[in-house]
Amino acid sequence: MYYAPNASESPQNLALMRRIDEQYLRTPFYGVPRMTWWLNECGQGVNHKRVARLMRRMGLQATLPGPHTSRPHPEHVKYPYLLRGLTIGAPGEVWCADITYVPMRRGFMYLVAVMDWFSRYVIAWDVSNSLESGFCVDVLQRALKKDRPGIFNTDQGRQFTSADFTATLLRAGIRISMDGRGRALDNAFIERLWRSVKYEDLYLRDYADGHALHAGLTRYFRFYNHRRPHRALENQTPVSCHTWH
Repeated sequence: MYYAPNASESPQNLALMRRIDEQYLRTPFYGVPRMTWWLNECGQGVNHKRVARLMRRMGLQATLPGPHTSRPHPEHVKYPYLLRGLTIGAPGEVWCADITYVPMRRGFMYLVAVMDWFSRYVIAWDVSNSLESGFCVDVLQRALKKDRPGIFNTDQGRQFTSADFTATLLRAGIRISMDGRGRALDNAFIERLWRSVKYEDLYLRDYADGHALHAGLTRYFRFYNHRRPHRALENQTPVSCHTWH
């Protein structure tokens, strides 16, 4: 179940966040200094403190490590990255999950999705106005009612390192894999999903509120799974490469 949209930012900040989001898709290695430089080159006239606050609200950080980024949270249980050199040859071997910022005409929300690494099939998703881990756990539990992968890969965000999220995976007997900090390519397939969702739907539709957003994403993910061909899948659709059809 999705929550009410977050509309606490001013229209000026919402417009700025939209520009940051679009640029981040093109240059995910931009942290606060580079993003501030780019915005000022575009005539925005913003300082780094404002950009840092907005990027925190959006849940964005550069995919290249900066100073001290290797220091884990004191309660963070570190799991290794298990996919390096691994050949994934069938659906259900590896799933992945991620969260992205979603701009709307009024306010913004966050989108989480669970995707099969081999087939690119989006197994479960939802939107929320909060970055708390609860809605991510709910989506994970919905996905696990359909099947269970051998490995589940995420980044080291607090939603995915939370005790509730990792315990859900461990109880199901699933091996946990986590991207190395600053490793832009470790979860690359779901990063490509976000680019597709935003450029093929969200930026074109400019949804007015959370209800319209949820309805629109329902349509888009049905299209993505069942009708959208992927070059990496030899122009097959995700569902045609998955075992659930």
